[in-house]
Amino acid sequence: MKHHKTYYQKELSTPLGNLIIEGPVSSECLRDLSFHEELTAFRPPENQFEALIEIAHLPEGRIILVRENKTIVGYATYLYPDPLERWSEGNIDNLIELGAIEIIPAFRGLGVGKNILHVSMMDDAMEDYIIITTEYYWHWDLKGTGLNVWDYRKMLEKMMNTSGLQWYATDDPEICSHPANCLMVRIGSRVQQESIEKFDQIRFKNRFMY
Repeated sequence: MKHHKTYYQKELSTPLGNLIIEGPVSSECLRDLSFHEELTAFRPPENQFEALIEIAHLPEGRIILVRENKTIVGYATYLYPDPLERWSEGNIDNLIELGAIEIIPAFRGLGVGKNILHVSMMDDAMEDYIIITTEYYWHWDLKGTGLNVWDYRKMLEKMMNTSGLQWYATDDPEICSHPANCLMVRIGSRVQQESIEKFDQIRFKNRFMY
């Protein structure tokens, strides 16, 4: 599959100043920017920055970033699922995963996440993909937001819904390990039925549940 990428940009006004939300950006573009030290949700900032550069270099990889002047203060990643996860088992070449979305604490609660997803979906090529995201409560910033697990899940679902990502059932053991965990999916308008059927077979691997 050929992965077409068209760059889009949006300016977002916040009480703390204006932000630029843009992408997909190249690895060269990323190298010209600095990475905020509070982007620590997944690994140390310098390691996460290198991971983003590597993802941007992948044929299917997409980085949507949020920057304040020349500093990255948020981002989302899209790429093929990890080969060790069930979502890669069907070898569906038009299935990509929203692998991470992170924003520094100062800009949370200002609609930045929703706008990252909006810019992500501005590219018409996204209609060719099944986009998934696996949400696990142990990755959520419950302490920083002051929300309980169910209110956080509600907030997350509402944000994802604005860009067409919907809750989908699955028998994946990791997702089923806690009722707040969830699989969310957006199926593009040009995705063929064959891909959808392959995806459904991956979602439910126990026949009695399919």
